[in-house]
Amino acid sequence: MSEFDPGRRLVIQAVGAGLLLPGLAPAVIASVRDRPQLTDGVQSGDVLGDRAMIWSRCDRPARMVVEWDTRSLFSNPRRLVSPLADARSDFTARVELTGLPADQAIFYRVSFEDAQSGVASEPWFGHLRSVPQTRRDIRFVWSGDTAGQGFGINPDIGGMRIYEAMRLRLPDFFIHSGDTIYADGPIPAQLTTESGRVWRNITSEAKSNVAQSLDDFRGNYRYNLMDENIRRFNAEVPQIWQWDDHEVVNNWSPGKPLDVRYQGKDIPDLVGRGRQAWLEYAPMRLQSADNGGRIYRKLGYGPLLDVFVLDMRSYRGANDDNLGAAKPFLGREQLDWLKQEMNGSQAQWKVIAADMSIGLGAPDGEVSPGVTRWEAVANGDPGPAQGRELEIAELLGFLRAQQVRNFVFLTAEVHYCAAHHYHPDHAAFQDFDPFWEFVAGPLNAGSFGPDRLDKTFGPEVIFEKASPTHNASPFAGFQFFGEVNIDGQTGEMRVVLRDLDGVSVFEQKVQPV
Repeated sequence: MSEFDPGRRLVIQAVGAGLLLPGLAPAVIASVRDRPQLTDGVQSGDVLGDRAMIWSRCDRPARMVVEWDTRSLFSNPRRLVSPLADARSDFTARVELTGLPADQAIFYRVSFEDAQSGVASEPWFGHLRSVPQTRRDIRFVWSGDTAGQGFGINPDIGGMRIYEAMRLRLPDFFIHSGDTIYADGPIPAQLTTESGRVWRNITSEAKSNVAQSLDDFRGNYRYNLMDENIRRFNAEVPQIWQWDDHEVVNNWSPGKPLDVRYQGKDIPDLVGRGRQAWLEYAPMRLQSADNGGRIYRKLGYGPLLDVFVLDMRSYRGANDDNLGAAKPFLGREQLDWLKQEMNGSQAQWKVIAADMSIGLGAPDGEVSPGVTRWEAVANGDPGPAQGRELEIAELLGFLRAQQVRNFVFLTAEVHYCAAHHYHPDHAAFQDFDPFWEFVAGPLNAGSFGPDRLDKTFGPEVIFEKASPTHNASPFAGFQFFGEVNIDGQTGEMRVVLRDLDGVSVFEQKVQPV
C-alpha cells in the first residue's frame, strides 16, 4: 500500500501546526478574564456517513459555537450552536455536524458565548476527514491505557509523546480501546523507576487520590487533557472511544468489593458516576438505548470498512471461575446485535474493537483457595468452551455458518503488543474460520510481561513484544500503538505495531477472501 498523497500530508501538517493559535479577535472586545475560556481543547469523534461529533469544554455557563468549512480560510462557514453547557455537564458540550461532503478535509473552529453577557471566547481550531463513499486508502490507529500505574504527564520527556507519534502517522481516526483514564490510580509527584531514574509527574488535585465523587472522575479526564500532545492529537484525529475497567476501578464487575481507599462500598453507585463522566468527556454520539448512554455501536467507514465497537464491561456477570454453563459477558442483547450487524455488513473488512482479548487469560485473584477468578473471556482451561467462552463460540460459529468473512479483532488492555492467529486446527472448539487478533498498548502506563493464551479457540503467538520486568515505566520503551492500513485498490489490510517513537516493530499483511 502506498503512502498518502504528499500534498495532503503537507497541507494537514501545516494546518495542524497552527491549531492552538487564536483566531481573529471577536467583535465584542473584552479582557481575557471576562471572556469564556476553552479549557481543554477540542475533539471530534464517531465520524459516520455525512456526520461527525465535535466536543469541547468551557470554564463557565456558555453555548458552544462550531463553524465548519471545507477550506481552512472559512470563506463559507456553516454555524451550529449547542444547548447551554453548565455545571450539570461539567461545562462540556457537543454538537453534531451534518451534511458533510464525502471524503473531504473538514475544518472547524470552536468558540463559546457567555450565557449572560454573550461575550465570545477566542476560537480553537480543528480538522477531520469525512467518510469516503468510494474505495480509497484508509489508515487508522488504535491503543489503550492512558496515565496508568502512576505514570502521568512527565514534562522532562515532553509529556505523553506517543500521541504525537500517532498524530504524525496522519490517521483517518483513532480507536481508544479502553482505560481512557485510571480513576483508581493516583498520580504522585514522582516515582523511582526500574533503572533508578526518577519519573516526574505534573500533578492535580483530582489525581491525588482514587476517584470517588463525580467531580473526581471528571478531574481525571481534565488531567489527561492538560497534555499538549493529547490536545494537538485530539484537534486533528477523530476518536472512537471504548471503556473498560479503569474508568471506574480495577477489574470491576457486579459485586466487586472495594478496598479501604473507598469510603463507600457500593460498586453500582461508583460505576454510575464513572459512566456519567466518561459520557460527558467522550466525543461520541449518544445512543438512543440505555437512556442515551449505550456504548456499543457500529461505525461504517465507506465500502472497505465497518468498525464494531464493543462494550465488554457493562453487561458481564460477576468475575468468577468462568467454568460450566454460559455466563454473560457481552450479554444477550449485545451479542445478538453484533451477529445481526456483522451478517448485514457489506464492507469488505469488519473490525471488531474489543475491550479485551479473546484468548489471553486475565486472573483476578481467587474464588476460593486454589480456584482462580477470571476477568476476561478465557478461563485457563484449554478444553471445550465454558462460561463466558460460550458467547464467543456462539458468535464464531454463527459467522462461519453465515459465511461472514474478513473480520479481525483489535484490542489493548494487557500493556504489551502482540499478534495472535486463531485456527480451528489448533483448537478445542473448532466451528469457526481462522482469524487474527492484534494487541497494542499501553499509551502511557506501566508495561507488563506477556499473558498466557488459552487454547480453547486455538490461538498462536505470531509476535509479541513485552517488558521483561513487571510494571516497567515508559522510560523502558515498551509503549505501543497499532496501525491499520487498507489498500483502496487491492483491499489488502496491513497491520503495523509501532513503538513510542512510531517505529515499526512488527508488520502483518492480511488478504481479503
